[in-house]
Amino acid sequence: MAEQPLLDHRVTEVLATSTGGVGTHVRSVVPALVSSGADVQVCGPRATDELFGFSARGARFTPVEISAGLAPAADARAVAALRAALAGSDVVHAHGLRAGLVAAAARRLSGSPARLVLTLHNALPDGGGLRRRVLQRAERATVRAADVVLAASSDLAENARRLGARDVRLAPVSAPPLPPATRARTEVREELGLLDDRALVVAVGRLHPQKGYDVLLDAVARWSADVRLRPAPLVVVAGDGPLHDELAERIRREVLPVTLLGRRDDVADLLAAADLCVLPSRWEARSLTAQEALRSGTPLVATRTGGLPELLGDAAELVPVGDAAALAEAVVRVLCDSAHADELSRRGRDQAAGWPDEAATAAHLVSLYRELLDDPRRSRP
Repeated sequence: MAEQPLLDHRVTEVLATSTGGVGTHVRSVVPALVSSGADVQVCGPRATDELFGFSARGARFTPVEISAGLAPAADARAVAALRAALAGSDVVHAHGLRAGLVAAAARRLSGSPARLVLTLHNALPDGGGLRRRVLQRAERATVRAADVVLAASSDLAENARRLGARDVRLAPVSAPPLPPATRARTEVREELGLLDDRALVVAVGRLHPQKGYDVLLDAVARWSADVRLRPAPLVVVAGDGPLHDELAERIRREVLPVTLLGRRDDVADLLAAADLCVLPSRWEARSLTAQEALRSGTPLVATRTGGLPELLGDAAELVPVGDAAALAEAVVRVLCDSAHADELSRRGRDQAAGWPDEAATAAHLVSLYRELLDDPRRSRP
């Protein structure tokens, strides 16, 4: 029988509303935790289980409606629900600041002896005012409450240390491998209305201010007027989110060659058919889209922000955040120089080969949980 280091221990994974990276990450580690002998519970909004299928991977799912934004009344209900769900847990692992805030409060109020792990996947959103100050206080309290803080990028780790976290470790989040493309490049391009050699540029991600799609549209307007690109590339965006109507209206008004595809389950097909992937985000830790693009050999143009430089190295074109002119020039450079595009494709695959895979990420968590359970010096709430 295989070794089961977490046998007879209950592990609770907690997440807030998620439609992308965090939910994908939690789903990817559940099978390894179950195989380690742990009784695994996932707590989060009911919609996350419907989307990611934690139950189908061997976890018990307990609905706790943790929203993506601050909502005092809803947060109080979430704390009460999670407090009840934590009974008997030995390790509680909160993914993201919102989940961490609720988990820390629930553990404190319940008096649970469970160890608390917090993974920081994202930085606080830009902005000022009262909301920003409240978020900063919540962030400080949450990282200080955790036994261990795992950070998806070096800048998140440095910030957690600055805020007084007791034990901070860099723990890169790996993107699960995409399934192989199921359709030929020509078939995908025909579906998108590309019947000639017109270039295809793909963006993947939630339609949210963090993703920088306003800057992408500025860049599209620039490169569409560039005589070096004729005809102008078609840009397709796979993802849904709160900015859909605003972006759609601007695309219509300015007659931009951009199609919003909505949420897609054929990202592998889109990347295989693309001449270029673009990631214009204002901030990212270890973008799943960036990882998927490099693994597929699709040349990538991305912003120089957060954890992207350490993730990508010289395997992508990196441009300043918010600089539409630089973004447009980088896209034109890659699309007009096939040798450069081929070199980025080669470098991308080489860079991706050095990243930890899902199995290594899950094994690291099992080892960490075992370490926490074995260490009597860890303080309890």
